Amino acid sequence: MPITGFDGSLDNFIGRWRSEANPESVETGIMKNTEITAGDPIAALQNKIELEAGESKEFAIIMAIVSKDVEKPYEYLNWNNLIKIDTLKNKFENVKLYWKDYLSHVQVETPSEQMNLMLNIWNQYQAAVTFDMARNSGYYHGGLLFGTGMRDQFQDILGMVMVHPERVRKRILNALRFQFSDGSTLHNFFKITDWGEKTNHSDTPLWIPFGITEYLNETGDFTILDEIVKFYDEGEADVYTHMKKAIDFCLFATTERGLPKIMTGDWNDTLDHIGPKGKGETVWGGMFLAYNIRKTFELLGYKNDTETLERWQKAYDKLKNIINEYCWDGEWWIRAFRDNGEPVGSHKHEQGKIFINSQTWSIMSGVAEGERAQKCMESLKKYLVREKGVQICWPSFTKIDDTIGLISRCVPGKKENGAIINHASSWAVLALLETGDIDLAVDIYHRMLPLNSAKNIDRYEVEPYVFAEYVTSPDHETEGQASHSWLTGTAVWMLRIGLDHILGLKTSLKGISISPKIPKDWKGYKVARKFRNKLLYFDVKNLCGKNTGVVKVKINGILIEGNFIDIEKYPEKELKIDVEII
Repeated sequence: MPITGFDGSLDNFIGRWRSEANPESVETGIMKNTEITAGDPIAALQNKIELEAGESKEFAIIMAIVSKDVEKPYEYLNWNNLIKIDTLKNKFENVKLYWKDYLSHVQVETPSEQMNLMLNIWNQYQAAVTFDMARNSGYYHGGLLFGTGMRDQFQDILGMVMVHPERVRKRILNALRFQFSDGSTLHNFFKITDWGEKTNHSDTPLWIPFGITEYLNETGDFTILDEIVKFYDEGEADVYTHMKKAIDFCLFATTERGLPKIMTGDWNDTLDHIGPKGKGETVWGGMFLAYNIRKTFELLGYKNDTETLERWQKAYDKLKNIINEYCWDGEWWIRAFRDNGEPVGSHKHEQGKIFINSQTWSIMSGVAEGERAQKCMESLKKYLVREKGVQICWPSFTKIDDTIGLISRCVPGKKENGAIINHASSWAVLALLETGDIDLAVDIYHRMLPLNSAKNIDRYEVEPYVFAEYVTSPDHETEGQASHSWLTGTAVWMLRIGLDHILGLKTSLKGISISPKIPKDWKGYKVARKFRNKLLYFDVKNLCGKNTGVVKVKINGILIEGNFIDIEKYPEKELKIDVEII
């Protein structure tokens, strides 16, 4: 069936002063046959089909990239079999079967229809897309410019590891090739050329232990620790050594008083002028380092690595004391210190008084306790909680401050300068859950769901079924406008926070612990979860109307002690797990 017209330009296809609702080319039947090298690309094809009365015809369109000088693309691509409709139908059925199996690894049934829709379908799908695409390309991200980020690699595995752990295993082993023998890493790399940049972001090496421990918690595959991987500069070591070197490097890269040097920046890339002389410190980075040290304790015990366990326990305690001694601002935690020792994120400042990450990670790392834990979260609720999530910092920067960096040059209320960065906002949900403010945590979780954020779709403007990187805060006139959809670390964090922390199915090296943190008015919920080649059916009852509490657990009708399921103790392929919150 010959092509009678085409267009590669979205603008030309739609036409001036029009939208996707009334494209000019569809209305007029005239295609402009436009080829473009910039702008918004599309692939619009036109075919003319003649039908007799009562006649029907079935056809398919196959798209490929070939050189212009190829006269017979079907022969060039050897696609003769694909011309057959039955072949294409079979392939389409295989695609549907793949996604049916993929989504079957986690299925939930809660009183929240929005949560069900996201956790059962769209959140899982976005996590899969993010794993495959990383930040390599897209409408917003320039993959050919920035490459693949180490930070992204070790976060994006959180969704895929539940379904295809073998793919995650390969991803981890490949990414470790870009670590240096001293434990530092490239910040990003290009998979084809094996070239990348060492930008000296302070947090980058720490995503290695984060990702490895999460892989082990899901799979129990300790053989990965013995795999030998070359360093990017010289030598080689097993994966376990790679992991230890990452933490030891960050313990070494500290200032005289023991806080991590911020160097080029940390997770917040726009804090890039705080420590150009090598004296600036990241408070959040200290909390993230403490978090990762503590995260490895179970693994170090499993490995009988008492020397490292004792050394890192002392390092954790020391770091915790240092942060508490120097980084408390009275009502919340300081975000960083400049080269000259001046704080960033203090009540003394006109702009950027309070930052979300140092409040949330103080809880997640265990650095904040007692009154300080409660105070910093009260400050977060007072200054940062918004209609669609939690603002990254407040007030937004309206004056350029080159002692802090790019953040002060971003538009106020957008991106890192005061937007609701969903990635960071998800950590606020986790911190609120941990401090017992469960109703608010679940409420903010629901505010962040695209189905809610996009209620005013004309303002939201992006897909209403996937998370965007950020939503504009009240600090800008376009409050509620979203940007950078699809490829964001928000996807995996919201998936795992919903499953692991709200529904309370937290994985560890030996199994799953059950600790729900749900709204009081939920009478119960169900989860079907595939885990280490077993199918687990959870039926949770909340007859007393509690947020959380002691649980009574029966496995296949037999009451167990506590809330932990040692998965290797059960030879059955299916486990029926009845849970009561009492």
